[in-house]
Amino acid sequence: MRKIEAVILDWAGTTVDFGSEAPVRAFAESFERFGMSPTLEEIRRPMGKLKRDHIHEMMEMPRIGSQWETLHGRKWNENDVDEIYAVSEKAIMEVLPLFTEPKPFVREAVDLLREKGIKIGSTTGYTEEMMEIVSAEAEKKGYHPDMWVTPDQVEGRGRPYPYMIFKNLEGLGIESVSSAVKIGDTAADIAEGRNAGLISVGVVEGSSVMGLSAEEYKGLSGEEKESLDSEVRKKYAQWGADYVIQNFSELEDLIFDIERNQGI
Repeated sequence: MRKIEAVILDWAGTTVDFGSEAPVRAFAESFERFGMSPTLEEIRRPMGKLKRDHIHEMMEMPRIGSQWETLHGRKWNENDVDEIYAVSEKAIMEVLPLFTEPKPFVREAVDLLREKGIKIGSTTGYTEEMMEIVSAEAEKKGYHPDMWVTPDQVEGRGRPYPYMIFKNLEGLGIESVSSAVKIGDTAADIAEGRNAGLISVGVVEGSSVMGLSAEEYKGLSGEEKESLDSEVRKKYAQWGADYVIQNFSELEDLIFDIERNQGI
């Protein structure tokens, strides 16, 4: 009977940076430099994609596109996207070291998986240069997957393309897509996993879709947490997630359930 051989994890909002704060701050700052005022919902909607693609999708949003025309007297173009992206890249490089703390239960879950012989891969919307910072800082704090793949390593074809996952499976020596699981915290993560043919899992606490810092989430009442958790789970279901976990304390049981339910 085949077992799960690998878990492919996202980074910001999934394994590190509770609430995916670093990219949110960088995107907000970059748009503000051009006189724009995107909402948090607009910033978070494309989260998980290659960063330039993220900005492009934001510019395509009717409200933001209209605001650009009002401010600049013309429609936006690809050069404008490049300029905003350049600012965002500089901004995120400055804040990245501050947002590399592993989320609760991540280190313990990874240790348990390794005890079972399960390999740990990862994909991201960050560039190679960004990941050099993130991975080094996260390792100092106890989290280090077996490998990570950025869009730069697959000719810029990041999420929702499946190629970063395929490169992980190749590098980790995984026999079949049915032997791996993808876990993330955005619509792009779920799409990436499904497009690669993997079981796709969403994580609730600290996710970009939840959109709260650890302090903000901790400050909610029990009823408020329950209501918010429910909304996040509904979104994952709409995006096609096969499973949803509250946090990484549930990962070991999830692997057991997948192996039992899938008959592998």
